[in-house]
Amino acid sequence: MVINKTLDCGIRVVMEQIPYVKSVSIGIWVKAGAVDEVAKNSGISHFIEHMLFKGTEKRNTKQIAEDVDKIGGQINAFTGKEATCYYIKTLASNIEAACDILTDMFLNSKFDKIEMEKEKRVIYEEMKMIEDSPEDYAHDIIGELVFKDLPLSKSIIGTPSSLKGITQNAIRKYLNEEYTKDNIVISIAGNFDENEFCKLFEGKLKNLNPTKKVKEHIETEYKPGYKIKIKDVEQSHLCLGVKGIPLADDRYYSMSLLSNIMGGSMSSRLFQNIREEKGLAYSVYSMASSFSTAGYFNIYAGVSHDKVSDAICGIGEELQKLKNNGIIKDELSTAKEQLKSTYIFSQENVNSRMFANGKNTLILNKVFSQEEIISKIDSVTLDNLREVADIIADIRNYSAVLVGGKKIDLKKSIQNC
Repeated sequence: MVINKTLDCGIRVVMEQIPYVKSVSIGIWVKAGAVDEVAKNSGISHFIEHMLFKGTEKRNTKQIAEDVDKIGGQINAFTGKEATCYYIKTLASNIEAACDILTDMFLNSKFDKIEMEKEKRVIYEEMKMIEDSPEDYAHDIIGELVFKDLPLSKSIIGTPSSLKGITQNAIRKYLNEEYTKDNIVISIAGNFDENEFCKLFEGKLKNLNPTKKVKEHIETEYKPGYKIKIKDVEQSHLCLGVKGIPLADDRYYSMSLLSNIMGGSMSSRLFQNIREEKGLAYSVYSMASSFSTAGYFNIYAGVSHDKVSDAICGIGEELQKLKNNGIIKDELSTAKEQLKSTYIFSQENVNSRMFANGKNTLILNKVFSQEEIISKIDSVTLDNLREVADIIADIRNYSAVLVGGKKIDLKKSIQNC
């Protein structure tokens, strides 16, 4: 059972008791990410996430790691387009110590200038690593093209120049504006006492600023964009993307199921056509990503340099078949079982439950029960799929990114299919 509570200090807490386990996962979620940044501080959300591990008033970097190890814990964090999460998983018997470490990092990090410069060098290497991973790089760029001129187009990691310009004052200002009480959710899943857990946070977060300034959401007209990056790689990495639907949209599960049918498994249409029948790619798949204000549908394929146009046309064939013939009942049935099993498997992990509850509470202000999720998946009809198919079925609407060793006219290749 999931319980939502607002502490006296104004912080929201979402708690899910799982009494048959002996562990807990605790996360502090902040509704702040790349979408909240301006160009000159691009990447500051991600940089702050790194810096929270670099020492507090009472623990240096090594002591944070040692204190986590002493309780057999696992601590980590991640930054996304719209949110940042700091979390720790440990034995239920060590929950008080785990919360002390987590809140100490969250509230008392020093942002030491020497440590900041060291961590900037680490992130510069992370940037190089992404560029050296052409598949990851292509996925990053396709999002920038699909959401051009929108906050969702902003890079999570930033740029070398924006990272260089981040100062202690910039960090303090960002924390004061974004790390506010109304912008934070504490999520816990596992075996714990609800009242005792709330006491661990009640007094510690009371001094945070109360509210975050609401940012105006501006919608822009979508137009396909194209980008090619020539690199010395063994194969070309192709990403095609088009605008999809946001998280709260009633068609969310319809789009998820359609993505599974198109490229979510070995029996999917794209896998069978592009890999099995045409032999054009080892890796080919699709995915639907959703955020609070928008979403996108993305197709990826890794192909030989001289087969990029063939792969584009093969993908175009499958999209045209989707438009002309739709989905059959057996495909929908299979996709439902796959989506339900993926969801149920994830629910067997306390981290996954903490993530889902925290994110949904933060972004949607709602938590969905397992029964609700399964019901939403089961209720999708063929007519629902036809509706979302209209969003993704025309390849001419797709933006495209190619990271490869040979330059081609992406726009022309797409328009000619």
